[in-house]
Amino acid sequence: MRSSETVGVFKAVLLDMDGTIVNSDAVVERCWRDWAAEQGLDGDAVMKVVHGRQGYATMAVLLPDRPMEQNHADNARMLAAETADVAGVVPVAGAPAFMASLADLPHALVTSADRALSEARMTAAGLPMPEVRVTAESVGASKPDPEGFLKGAAALGFAPADCVVFEDSEAGIAAGKAAGMRVVGVGPRAAAHAPDVAVADLTEVRVEADGEGIVLRVG
Repeated sequence: MRSSETVGVFKAVLLDMDGTIVNSDAVVERCWRDWAAEQGLDGDAVMKVVHGRQGYATMAVLLPDRPMEQNHADNARMLAAETADVAGVVPVAGAPAFMASLADLPHALVTSADRALSEARMTAAGLPMPEVRVTAESVGASKPDPEGFLKGAAALGFAPADCVVFEDSEAGIAAGKAAGMRVVGVGPRAAAHAPDVAVADLTEVRVEADGEGIVLRVG
């Protein structure tokens, strides 16, 4: 195991949910492969682009000539299906301890899931819901647009440069960088998309408060 490395000192932590603190891959696979079959699309190709984006944005990438209102209608149907299906939803390794370490520190959830889905998955994973959260209803643009992370920073009262983002997907990492924040990539998907730091899971992450802010170490 590598030695501990100090990533930096920050004022706030912004957390993606799916793939970052909650492992919901089993549900995502089930729902999106069903949708892919309905559309006559290759399931493997679909799974390469679903992570990190809101559903309608994923559909727009995969079916660029499709009317957006149809994407929004399918997105609503998909959200309902995913919210009802929590079989196999578990915390990412290290997430319970990591979330406990953030309890008294400024942090927010910034997720492409809507409020109902985020509550269902956080509950299923046994993780505490941050008081500050930016969900699909809170933004006008999906990741990789930085709007969600900028709103999370503003809600916590800190400048973007003072925040660190935890993400797992290409779209999420791009959004964090576009927001002007340092990005910690979590899990096997993240390392391929040039986060500032990559970790296998949250067992490799430590946060603690000092006089300057939140000290983040990995390793």
